[in-house]
Amino acid sequence: MKQIVKTLMLSGFTIFFAFTLIKFPKDALEASIRGLDMWWEIVFPSLLPFFIIADLLLSFGVVRFLGVVFEPVMRPLFNVPGAGSFAWIMGMASGYPTGAKISVRLREEKQLSRIEAERLVSFTNASSPLFIFGAISVGFFHNAKLGLLLATCHYVGNALVGICMRFYGKSEDKKDKPYKSKRKASLRRAFREMHETRMMDTRPLGEVMGDAVLNSIKTLVMVGGFIILFSVVTKLLFLIEVTPIIAFLFQTIFQMIGLPVELALPFISGLFEITIGANLISKVATDPFLASIIIVSFILGFNGFSVQAQVASIISKTDIRFAPYFFARILHGFIASFLIILLYKPLYVNRHVFEMDEVPVTKPIQEEKLFQVLELMAQIGPIITILFLSIGAFILVNRQRKN
Repeated sequence: MKQIVKTLMLSGFTIFFAFTLIKFPKDALEASIRGLDMWWEIVFPSLLPFFIIADLLLSFGVVRFLGVVFEPVMRPLFNVPGAGSFAWIMGMASGYPTGAKISVRLREEKQLSRIEAERLVSFTNASSPLFIFGAISVGFFHNAKLGLLLATCHYVGNALVGICMRFYGKSEDKKDKPYKSKRKASLRRAFREMHETRMMDTRPLGEVMGDAVLNSIKTLVMVGGFIILFSVVTKLLFLIEVTPIIAFLFQTIFQMIGLPVELALPFISGLFEITIGANLISKVATDPFLASIIIVSFILGFNGFSVQAQVASIISKTDIRFAPYFFARILHGFIASFLIILLYKPLYVNRHVFEMDEVPVTKPIQEEKLFQVLELMAQIGPIITILFLSIGAFILVNRQRKN
């Protein structure tokens, strides 16, 4: 009976959105193009190098080397093997869903147990510095100094989530460990395990590189599909007045906690797609300004349903469960918002006043550089995307001919 109800709900929602697409074809097309532009200008070219390098480092055993070296750090803090440090660092540097992709690969190689993989996924999917400083701080709020506050609260909050999640699933640890880890770091053992890992991979170098490119492109095409889908869904929900209704319910909650009710609608949009929500929040004139930053910090930590769907799709081919990640996203949203309240004055207000008094002439320099980076990505991003999609197609065709 439960599965029948689920079937009816899923088919009903799908049919409903199909009719909505037919009713608003122009708006759906515009939303789809907006999502496509974001993907092929920014997301694909910025994430592709990280995905390829991560795949190669895993194949060559470098991640196993890092696992041995960082075991004394990662195990006490987050209760995951040292190899998780690679997913954490790459997740912060390149942004979501890199952490999930690397965590899945580590799980497939049996370097993580299921519980450890679920812990790792929960805190390794962060927003990239380029998105926080470039898109949100400069692109939306036109204030480069805001980036330091948002980034600090976002990454510190993520680390605190990892520390909290170290206690998750402790009862299952004993029966779900792939191997006993050694606390003491040893460079000799690290080199030995790196060499053994590389030797276990019998593929030729060309095939290893080709697989890295193909796997990365496949993942990014999936990511692009979710970005376009949620861009359209968010727009349609607004057009059929579902989003305003939900926002009306949140207005009562916002009044109770002292936040401006005008932020309720942008907040709901941000729960679905971070970029749209942050852009709408930047256009709302709130007093105090702190309220807007609290909401932006929350949706950054929550990741948005669009990113969560990407992560769910990536981990679906393994036994990693989605629920711990979803709980961690809610926790990260609240922690990051609380950190904004604590650090708003020392990292933004006082810093802003000091720099205005001391060096007013140099104020636009950082913003100009970030604008230049975003403009450069918009210009060369599509070229990189088309180039690597062509390379991926060539590799696939070439392999099919050989087979």
